[in-house]
Amino acid sequence: MTQTPDSPPEPTLRRTPLHAAHLRAGARMVPFGGWDMPVQYAGLKAEHDAVRNSAGMFDVSHMGEFRATGPGALAFLQGVTTNDVSKLRPGRAHYNWLPGEAGGLIDDIYIYMVAPDEYLLVVNAGNIDKDWAHLQKHLAGHDLTLSNESDQWALLAVQGPKTLELLQPFSDTDLAAKKKNAYFAAKLFGFDVMLARTGYTGEDGFEVFVGASQAETLWDKLLEAGIAPAGLGARDTLRLEAGFPLYGHEFSDTIHPLSSSYGWVVKDKEHLGRAHITAAPQQKLIGLKLERVPVREGYPVYADGVQVGTVTSGSSSPTLGHPIAMALVDAAHAESESFEVEVRGKRHPATRMALPFYRGA
Repeated sequence: MTQTPDSPPEPTLRRTPLHAAHLRAGARMVPFGGWDMPVQYAGLKAEHDAVRNSAGMFDVSHMGEFRATGPGALAFLQGVTTNDVSKLRPGRAHYNWLPGEAGGLIDDIYIYMVAPDEYLLVVNAGNIDKDWAHLQKHLAGHDLTLSNESDQWALLAVQGPKTLELLQPFSDTDLAAKKKNAYFAAKLFGFDVMLARTGYTGEDGFEVFVGASQAETLWDKLLEAGIAPAGLGARDTLRLEAGFPLYGHEFSDTIHPLSSSYGWVVKDKEHLGRAHITAAPQQKLIGLKLERVPVREGYPVYADGVQVGTVTSGSSSPTLGHPIAMALVDAAHAESESFEVEVRGKRHPATRMALPFYRGA
């Protein structure tokens, strides 16, 4: 788009500490949530297959990190999230939701218990400012300090069935002994890092928290160890195959979160928005399989000739070899087997498919 003298200036995209490394690797960069991010390097399918069959790594340093510290941290987090934070122990993490006061979600997040009275929250990149303002609004009356450490950390997600094999020679910690959702200090290539056995691909792996100033050197070491760089394109197809919701697609401040099969995230406790979040949803999230034509977010979904929903995410599946999609449909049609998806004015048959489409680690 050509900018005229009267048009507003183009927004400046933020850069992660690994921006120069991406350019050196020949990444194609795209705007994403206000950041200049790599969408692919060698190609989406090659990167996707590397994660499914070996190991790949993603720069997710655009994610936000908040630290809650103090004797009131637990009570505060219990009141602003749906999962039971009291069940966490030091060195453990879990998936959680920040519910809105009037329904929907502010964000879906991960909470790591660092120590008694100390928690790390990892939030979605596009929601950092919104989440921060929301949490600040509810701090009154709680004895804790909430700090925004988003600029201090780089975050690398190393994912795939060979992750453990490739990382172990370069760590002083028995990584195999660390179970899913473990969070712990370790050395990796001589760097002091925090590792979490978590991920967003449907494969085993570790997410690596490292100081921003050390990120580029660590990235290069991981490349030398045989771990392929992967971009946002592969990250999206991997999470879609694994049936993982993406905020802004399957979750939002207007979508009922229990439309998904993630009701286990809502525990029996008092929290913001509880009355709204426990009401029965009018829609359900389903999986769809198509034969040839990929579909995208926003495409209408029909059953018996009537529109009953909308595609929330869709792509060709590199692993399965055919297009797949997730869609929000009227609850009354959630168990139907046959649907149609409209693509550029033409309707294409789709079959309901159980989520997740792919089950790995």
